[in-house]
Amino acid sequence: MFTPSSHDVRRFFCEVLRKQRAREILTPLEAMAQDWVQQHPEYEEALSDVEAAIARDYSVEGGQANPFLHLSMHLSIAEQVSIDQPRGIRDACQALARKLDSEHEAHHIIMECLGEMIWTSQRRGLPPDGAAYVESIRRRL
Repeated sequence: MFTPSSHDVRRFFCEVLRKQRAREILTPLEAMAQDWVQQHPEYEEALSDVEAAIARDYSVEGGQANPFLHLSMHLSIAEQVSIDQPRGIRDACQALARKLDSEHEAHHIIMECLGEMIWTSQRRGLPPDGAAYVESIRRRL
C-alpha cells in the first residue's frame, strides 16, 4: 500500500503545475490531478515553489485552508468514482453533480461526507464504512 508523506503530496502537486506550465507529458494520475489544479487557480502561488510548499504550516490554528489536502481530496474522490469504489459512489457522485449542475461542487459536498467517514472510523477504531459514506452522499441528493 502506498502511503505518501505530506512532503510527497506537496511535491506531487507542485510537479503537476510545473509540468503543466512546461507542457510536459503527464502520467495518468498527474493528468487527473491537473484537472483539479486548473479548477483551483487560487492555489497556483502555493504550488509554484516546492521548497516553500514543504516548509509551510497549514495548521488549523493558522486558519488557512490547506490547498494540498483540498486537492488530494478531489483526487481521491475522482479515483473512487473512476473505479466505483466504494460501490455506488460513481452513481451518487454523478447524480449529485447533475443536481448541482457542477462536478466541482458535488466533490465539495462529497468531501464533507468523506471527512465524516474518516472521523467516525478513527473515533470508533473501526475500518472506514464505504456503504455509510455512499449513503451519506445520497442523503445530500
